[in-house]
Amino acid sequence: MLRHIITAIVIAIIAIVGGAYLLPQIVHVERSTVIERPAASIFPYINSLKRANEWSPWTDIDPNVKMTYSGPDFGVGAKMSWSGNDKVGSGTEVITQSIWNRKIAVDLEFGGRGGGKAALTLTTQDHGTQVLWSVDVDVGNNPIGRYMGLTLDKAIGADYERGLARLKALVEKAPEAPAQPASAPATDSKAATS
Repeated sequence: MLRHIITAIVIAIIAIVGGAYLLPQIVHVERSTVIERPAASIFPYINSLKRANEWSPWTDIDPNVKMTYSGPDFGVGAKMSWSGNDKVGSGTEVITQSIWNRKIAVDLEFGGRGGGKAALTLTTQDHGTQVLWSVDVDVGNNPIGRYMGLTLDKAIGADYERGLARLKALVEKAPEAPAQPASAPATDSKAATS
């Protein structure tokens, strides 16, 4: 009897661990909204990490969060480091790609707890611009990380929705920007050098 119980437990553990490796190591989360403004009105709020904090869904979670900035004010190489309470944690983000009025890509590092790659992509539509906010997170090569990956969409999806709603409200209240400033580069892309 005891032998059967031990055998059943061992089989269950093997199934749970083995099942974890059928789950993806890279977890993708995305949300989108349509803002009734051209991309030129939105891009300054995503191409600057300082301006992104005006609509970030996390800035109000910890009013005492400490943020430091380095590199350029906007575009490739702009970097922000943060340190806050348990809900905000600590980490860094750096813009690694900036395509004027179209897209920014960001590398994320969560204070030694892994990292991810996020992007904000702007697509012109009939009545404005679609903003697609996505992230790919490497949950690691262990069973616990793989199972935790199943909860990621629920854990941060609502934050993404709240952030996009704040961005939409902010941009739609602001004066409309010109299509493209004379000094703006057509593209500013590729990876930042460290």
